[in-house]
This record gives sequence, C-alpha cells and structure tokens, in this order.
Amino acid sequence: MDAERLARLERLVDRQDISDCLTRFSRGVDRFDRDVFLSAFHPDATVAAGDFVGNPTDLYDWAHSLHEQGQIATQHLLLNHTCDIDGRVAHTETYYLFAARNRDESNWLAGGRYLDRLERRAGEWRIVLRTNVIEWSGSLPTMPIPFADVLDIAANGLSARDNTDPSYTRPLSNHRRAHNPLA
Repeated sequence: MDAERLARLERLVDRQDISDCLTRFSRGVDRFDRDVFLSAFHPDATVAAGDFVGNPTDLYDWAHSLHEQGQIATQHLLLNHTCDIDGRVAHTETYYLFAARNRDESNWLAGGRYLDRLERRAGEWRIVLRTNVIEWSGSLPTMPIPFADVLDIAANGLSARDNTDPSYTRPLSNHRRAHNPLA
C-alpha cells in the first residue's frame, strides 16, 4: 500500500475514533452512565454547556441532576460533523438535536452545535475543550408513545436511563411475543 493511501486510512481511523468519543458523551448522558460519559473527556477538560462551565465530573453531576428533575427521557442526537486533525489535536464542529420527554409529558426540542478541541493522548482521542452553541429551542404537542398499548413494557423495557436499558443486553434478545396486527 502506498504512503498516501496509508495516511488516508490512518486519518479515517482517527475520524472514527473521534466520532466514537462524541457518541460516548451522548450515550453517557442519555443513559445516565457516568463511566461512559466521562470516557469522552480527558480529566483536565473544560466544558461550557448552558449556564455550566467546569470540568467533566462536575458537568456530569450537573447534567444528571438537571435531566433527572426535568425529563423522563432524553436523546442527544449527533448530526453533521466536520473534523480538522493536525497531528494529536483535532477541532470539530458537530450539529446536534436534543429531544426530551419532560416530566409534565410535554416534549422539548433544541438544536445547536458542539465545538470541540480533542487531543490524542496515549493513543486515545478525548475532548479537552467543549463549547455548546445553542441555536434554537421549541416544544412539540404531546402525543402517546406509539404502540405502548400493545407492547409488554415489563418484558421489553421501552427505555431506561441506566444499565437496565435494552441496549446493554448482551447478547441482545427479543422478549416480545409474536403479534401480527393484520391477523
């Protein structure tokens, strides 16, 4: 393999590692998984989110409390992503969509961008500086969760904000009974 192609492959691996890092942040905050959340940041990182500015550990505690008090479920969705890598430093811009089912059963949407500086230390990409740019916010009409009346929530756990969420099940299994609405 020629040197140019090898360099491109190494760059793609770095971009994937950076993308995986950003995804760990979203998963960690949505599942209330402190270890996964913190694995997205170097311990000396600084983060600005909402009215919070501080370190990753304090950010987790602040965000956990905020979401626990306000929402039943949250999703931090990552969208368009640009990534400039220069050696062991990367600067990224990642558009996001935040969706939440609030405790009062209302629905909240917000959108913006995460502006991150990441560093590769000991072979691992993690965030060292994050600024959250919030660009819009709004609410949606409340509607019932689709098919909730036919799903066995106890057996299938629609969603949980901890490691009882079905996404942690290994191997993944389906405990739902067969159901054909056309039969």
